Amino acid sequence: MRGANGDRQRMPEILDAVERAEPPTDPELGLTTVHDPADVHDPGTADRPGSEGDEIGTAAQRPPPGVAHSSAVMAIGTVFSRATGFLRTVTIGAALGTALLGDAYQAAEMIPYTVYELLLGGMLASVFVPFLVKRRKRDEDGGTATEQRLFTAVFFALLVLTVVAVLCADWLISLYAGEYEGRQRDVTVLLTRLLLIQVFFIGVSGVSGTMLNVRHRFGAAMWAPVANNLITMAAALFYLWLAGAGRTAETVTDGQLTALALGSAFGTIVQSAILAWTLWTAGFRWRPRFDLRGSGFGEAVRTAVWMMVYVVVVQAGVLVTANVATRAGDRAAEAAGHPVEGSGLAVYKFALVVFQLPYAVIAVSVITALLPRMSSHVTDGRRDLVRADLSRGFRLACALLVPLSAGMFAFGVPGAVAIFSHGSTTPDGARRIGLILMVFAVMVVPFTFHQLLMRVFYALGDTRTPGLIAIPAGIAQAVTAFALLVFVPARQVVIGLPLSYGIFYLLGGVGAALVLRRRLGGMDGRRILRTLIQLHLAALPALVFAAATVLAVSQVPGEQLSAFLALLIGGIGGGLLYIVTARLMKIVELGYFYDLVRSRLPGRS
Repeated sequence: MRGANGDRQRMPEILDAVERAEPPTDPELGLTTVHDPADVHDPGTADRPGSEGDEIGTAAQRPPPGVAHSSAVMAIGTVFSRATGFLRTVTIGAALGTALLGDAYQAAEMIPYTVYELLLGGMLASVFVPFLVKRRKRDEDGGTATEQRLFTAVFFALLVLTVVAVLCADWLISLYAGEYEGRQRDVTVLLTRLLLIQVFFIGVSGVSGTMLNVRHRFGAAMWAPVANNLITMAAALFYLWLAGAGRTAETVTDGQLTALALGSAFGTIVQSAILAWTLWTAGFRWRPRFDLRGSGFGEAVRTAVWMMVYVVVVQAGVLVTANVATRAGDRAAEAAGHPVEGSGLAVYKFALVVFQLPYAVIAVSVITALLPRMSSHVTDGRRDLVRADLSRGFRLACALLVPLSAGMFAFGVPGAVAIFSHGSTTPDGARRIGLILMVFAVMVVPFTFHQLLMRVFYALGDTRTPGLIAIPAGIAQAVTAFALLVFVPARQVVIGLPLSYGIFYLLGGVGAALVLRRRLGGMDGRRILRTLIQLHLAALPALVFAAATVLAVSQVPGEQLSAFLALLIGGIGGGLLYIVTARLMKIVELGYFYDLVRSRLPGRS
């Protein structure tokens, strides 16, 4: 954990080193903001797994120097949050498997977060953080009345929303799993009703986190999901002990499912309690206020309408993906005449969590360091410096992400077998996770590029362009997903779904790059392209070595042992080969990380 903390603290130093090593740019003035960037709060990726923290959104409101809760606390908390979130995923997989029962749980789990994000969470993340910051500075009472009104409005809106959502669970299942019927549908509806109780507590976490954010109290928002993850893991293990491995939708009992769902919901309750208690220790005392007229809430929402468009389009993509994946899994089971491992939503969700790990650790560190730099350059109107920062950040991130995506491709199957093949998840189901992960691996760089470009727009105070770009990209994603369902055998649909996911970010990234190229007077495209080619060439020998290792050790008796040896030998050997090849090719971007590691060796400062 100390290493992750240090890397985040030193990332600005690396960016400074790159800037010193590169020729200075001629000043290019004339960069103007669309709106006040202070009115824009970063919504993060907008499609992150609901139980995990929002690293990007919090990074956008980094604490000023001298604040006790430093970025070090945030960094360590983020690592623990992601690590326990990953273990939570593995544990759920071991408990429920990757057939229809696992699909049912994954569909039921994502619905509360999507309902909350669409109807309230998006506004809290992108609208009310900057709104409260301004009111705390402007109002005579330091924004106290505004906070009381906001908490009151959210509290009672959550009560109504939760009750309505629970009553509409059956209808919501029709949206997410339209072809489920019989016992499969009953199981999914039961899980959904129980997990929808979380909507209220997710919302309490959201509003508490928002108000802690404006107080520059970030630690709890990073650490509270850890408690949630640990409790959900305990609930999954209890279910596994209670029901045993290999349960199906037909053999599992309502009592066993209730124990699992209520245990998971209890994790969310504890998370919200931690954040609410932290807010209380920060001095907030809730006194209900219903005088919302003239509060300025309506104006705040109107200023961020395009940010909400972006959030809605992304969440619509989540809905389409879930719908296609659940239909494909159901059709595959119907065609086979029995539950089929790894054909539905569960394996897709498991692979997605693994796919997002490198971005969460590496790209988030780069973005966190870039945000204050870009904001400063935007204030000065310096197009050249914003362009240079974007180029440096992307090239530095890719120096680590390119080999990791290659490793994800090479070790997708053995890695998934080693990690997920436990309990109710069979080796066949784990292999399916690995195949999906191999397709996701191709999307690592486009996904990161898109996210970096979005940060530039937000630094410019422009939410309209990302919203407009998202619409055609979202349509393309939906068309691709449904085309897979129509033209591809049901068993193989889920393997192609990462292509649909990637199309959104690829098209969105291209559209964003074309717009920013005009605003910034270029994108430093030649240097970026040259670096990407060099990095992929440097990763090629490592990829070949890794693939050869996987093939060679596949002859070792025991699938788990074979998978572990592939990861160990291929990972270490491939990593060293990439470093050596990159140094022989004199790829400067990797050299800065090499210098960072060397400076941390004993005896060096």
